[in-house]
Amino acid sequence: MEVTIGVSNRHVHLTEEDYKNLFGNEEIHEIKKINQPGQFASDKFVKLQNGDNVIENVRVLGPFRKYTQVEISKTDAYHLKLNPPIRKSGNLKNSSPITIIGPNGKIDLKEGCIIADRHIHILPKQVELYGLQGIEKVSILLPGEKGGIINNVHLRVSEQSYFELHIDTDDANAHLIKNGDIGIILNNIK
Repeated sequence: MEVTIGVSNRHVHLTEEDYKNLFGNEEIHEIKKINQPGQFASDKFVKLQNGDNVIENVRVLGPFRKYTQVEISKTDAYHLKLNPPIRKSGNLKNSSPITIIGPNGKIDLKEGCIIADRHIHILPKQVELYGLQGIEKVSILLPGEKGGIINNVHLRVSEQSYFELHIDTDDANAHLIKNGDIGIILNNIK
């Protein structure tokens, strides 16, 4: 079974309160829809900092969330001298601390920085259609000259899903994958 691939670059999700601390009264504007329903890339950027190490121009995604979360790659983590865990979005307990800097202020998160797990967004009816009931993780065959197999791809089942595999820039670069490429689901791991 084929699945479209979406490559996820470093980004930040903010609560409305944290957004106001970083940007004051500036409104957040959508500049591009993201395939996942209701989500978008905004016109706002922040800096990420750990000690003297900084990454600039990190996109803020919308809409606001109930938690503030920073998603980076392992390569970013090396640069920032962090060791964030690989986690599902929203699982922030004991994740890495990080400072987020905006034009009007900064936030020192005690936890909230993760490397997002590989995952497929999928509707419940697609789980049934594709025979994936009771399956938590799958493996994916990636095409191309530097193609390969990636394992431990979690299924994220939700009524608000666009069927798509999400990998980070490290996985994409290792296999020369770009947005819109196609992967093949190989096997099911219970």
